[in-house]
Amino acid sequence: METGKIANQTIAFQKNLFENTFSAMSMVQDQTEKMTNSFLTQLPWVNEDGKKAVSDAVKMYKEARDNFKKAVDDGFAKMEEMFVQK
Repeated sequence: METGKIANQTIAFQKNLFENTFSAMSMVQDQTEKMTNSFLTQLPWVNEDGKKAVSDAVKMYKEARDNFKKAVDDGFAKMEEMFVQK
């Protein structure tokens, strides 16, 4: 019984740690996107194709970031499920 409680506390701690780290990483990436877009609008020699390439890359990394978050959340859910007290 005590082992299950310790396991659940450990999983909750790791989940909280991941959430905070992921949130910080997302904020940095979003801020970098804003900064990049600001630079691109101010640079006259960057054409629309270049801006579209950057925009496509941003969409791709946001999708990958969301997929990663979902996979980790699913993993935590499965771990929590394994240690449910019966």
